[in-house]
Amino acid sequence: MRRRARRVSDDSEVDMTPMLDIVFIMLIFFIVTAKFITEQGIDMTQPPPNDNPPDDNAKRAIAVYVDNNDRCSVDGGPVFCDAVPLRVEKLLTDKPGASIILKINEAASHGLMVELKDTFDEGGYTSKIEIIPNGV
Repeated sequence: MRRRARRVSDDSEVDMTPMLDIVFIMLIFFIVTAKFITEQGIDMTQPPPNDNPPDDNAKRAIAVYVDNNDRCSVDGGPVFCDAVPLRVEKLLTDKPGASIILKINEAASHGLMVELKDTFDEGGYTSKIEIIPNGV
């Protein structure tokens, strides 16, 4: 008897069903065991009303004005520009927690503005700069 040689077909296909089953089982496992993060929302409840009126001296700002001729004033009183930090420190003892507003004319010297802002920042004070247009 003659044996027939078995031919291997090049058209053989791989059955992907068991692999898909494993993938779905792993997917279900990871979904079940995952911990989902609950995001915190913004608390929109308003604080209770305060019966005590705010202290006007504690929260008022200290205004430092520099005009177009580099003349300084603190809270309306004229001061030499070198003495502005000392005057502000004195006022901060009367108004603890007050912020400092530097109102600088746009024609004033840039170096003076930087010097005053740096002095207040080094002292740990809260300060803000406002540029005032010339002629106002």
